[in-house]
Amino acid sequence: MSGALFPRGRAVVGDGAVHVPGWLDPARQRELVEACRGWARGPVPMRHTTLPGGGVMSVRTVCLGWHWQPYRYSRTAGDVNGARVAPFPEWLAELGRAAVDEAYGEGAGERYAPDTALVNFYEGAARMGMHQDKDEKSRAPVVSLSIGDTCVFRFGNTRTRTRPYTDVELASGDLFVFGGPSRLAFHAVPKVYPGTADPASGMRAGRLNITLRETGLAGERRRARRESRWTACGQREREWPKSRR
Repeated sequence: MSGALFPRGRAVVGDGAVHVPGWLDPARQRELVEACRGWARGPVPMRHTTLPGGGVMSVRTVCLGWHWQPYRYSRTAGDVNGARVAPFPEWLAELGRAAVDEAYGEGAGERYAPDTALVNFYEGAARMGMHQDKDEKSRAPVVSLSIGDTCVFRFGNTRTRTRPYTDVELASGDLFVFGGPSRLAFHAVPKVYPGTADPASGMRAGRLNITLRETGLAGERRRARRESRWTACGQREREWPKSRR
């Protein structure tokens, strides 16, 4: 794991996949931690998700806007307590647009309209296996925010769970955005480094990961308009940051 004495630079990890270290300052991290604590209490509490085969995810998750359960979205949490999930706040959407601007250039986030967030909490030996974020109808970028303990984030390809992949350290305050050619890349969190969180983040232990997405479920016409923009951007490869791998 890299020490704090070594500067971490912005990196294009894959075509359309951008890592921006330290994007969230400590004050903003604390604000997000406090918000997550409130969301974790309900109306749908944070829980370990049960997979269709009977396995249970080691991370705990709470959702905003839309409730995710394998492998679909709904407004209510039928697999938890049947309640409607907490609304997705506009201030979080604005943060998402700023994140896309940061990753892809000014103006890129103008039409980004996330309507759901998955908040994952990693503690102890919790990890996440290789998977794709493909339950959304929209292919708008995914915005990922990290707070707390540093983790290894494994970012792969769109064809297979195996190599080639790149391991990236995500520390507290880091931003990772993936869209365009990398939108359906497999990715995972194979390891978290306990005790690496900066107390200034508001986290005493563990790692919070907040991912913002467009479900594409709010309305077919609006979804089609937004989707056409992201598709067009994908066709014009110069608009996506290019990896040098």
